[in-house]
Amino acid sequence: MSYQPTLFEEKAAEPLAARLRPRDLSEFCGQEHLLGEKKVLRRIIESDAVGSMIFWGPPGVGKTTLARIIANKTKARFIDFSAVTSGIKEIKQVMEQAETARRFGEKTILFVDEIHRFNKAQQDAFLPYVERGSIILIGATTENPSFEVNGALLSRCKVFVLQALRTEDIIRLLRHALTDKRGFGDQQVEISDETVAMIANFANGDARSALTTLEMAVLNGDMDEHGKITVSRETVEECTSKKSLLYDKNGEEHYNLISALHKSMRNSDPDAAVYWLARMLEAGEDPVYIARRVTRFASEDVGLADPQALTVCISAFEACRLIGMPECSVHLTEAVVYLSLAPKSNALYTAYEWAKRDALTMLSEPVPLVIRNAPTKLMKELDYGKGYEYAHDSADKLTSMQCLPDSLAGKEYYRPTEEGKEARFKARLEEIKEWKKRHTK
Repeated sequence: MSYQPTLFEEKAAEPLAARLRPRDLSEFCGQEHLLGEKKVLRRIIESDAVGSMIFWGPPGVGKTTLARIIANKTKARFIDFSAVTSGIKEIKQVMEQAETARRFGEKTILFVDEIHRFNKAQQDAFLPYVERGSIILIGATTENPSFEVNGALLSRCKVFVLQALRTEDIIRLLRHALTDKRGFGDQQVEISDETVAMIANFANGDARSALTTLEMAVLNGDMDEHGKITVSRETVEECTSKKSLLYDKNGEEHYNLISALHKSMRNSDPDAAVYWLARMLEAGEDPVYIARRVTRFASEDVGLADPQALTVCISAFEACRLIGMPECSVHLTEAVVYLSLAPKSNALYTAYEWAKRDALTMLSEPVPLVIRNAPTKLMKELDYGKGYEYAHDSADKLTSMQCLPDSLAGKEYYRPTEEGKEARFKARLEEIKEWKKRHTK
């Protein structure tokens, strides 16, 4: 006779987050902008008027839970589909079943978890069935659907953005877990408000992470002879060991954080810049990647206002390549603080962008003959290099020779600012232009 687990053992084996999964909207926590009274998503669910939609948000904010609430509420067939374990063969089988059901007047709602994991061919397999109304597609993704979902499919779905839960939402959720019989309501658990808040802050907006941490802390708490479990701050610290950072090196948060670093340096805020740097490095970002972006910033946002900025950043880049983490963190910090405090000029960036625009739209403009090289007799006969003036032969090391094509003569791309050392470059450029005006024939 095989061993059969007891009901208690089955319940205990199920994670706390699964046991406490909300069964309806009254138990759902957070997302008031979508699920508050008379808000659009709440009205859609309560009226069973669900159309194709995508839930986009960070982990642990209720994407799958909302899909299950819809499953409990709807009169349609509800199919739970995982992008991790399913391929095109499974998609087609489900689609055929949905098409058959449609002919008999039955709707099918297909929930696809982690839809961003499907490739283009797999996503394309859904499209004709969504168009025909054979299925109502509900996708869930942690990635920006603009990048990860086919445009044709995305255009047929309403995107709902779910936000990371607020700390007060998670505290309320944790307190519910301690009193609900599906959680620890049948046990005596003593935990301070401060420790609950600590768990909530650690979760970083992720309800599932918060409940998992609470469960670990309760299971590792100190139990007295009466069965009371005390969860201390030290217990929680032992269970978490280190705060996990909300970061995906290949996802949107990757770009959000590097953007935050750039904009903090551009805004001359070294404290914010060092914080975002630390966020990326401690989450495992490649320091060489950060060094490349910081080096770009040196020329794009500082430029000739402080030419030394590029030297500092190249040195930090080399340090990252040669030394690596954790030692190179201080070299990147030096570069980031230097750039934050340096005078700012984007004159080099804008100069190139203006020149690029003309270069792309005027590709046929010929190089003036005067500045063409003439290595052959034929080229000399065609006036290549005729009239060329060698600047070093001039007393002022300047000539009035025109180097731009005739159609662009007089164009100004580099427009220096008065910031830092660039003021000197500006003064020098004005001297050069004034000299050329006086000497132009």
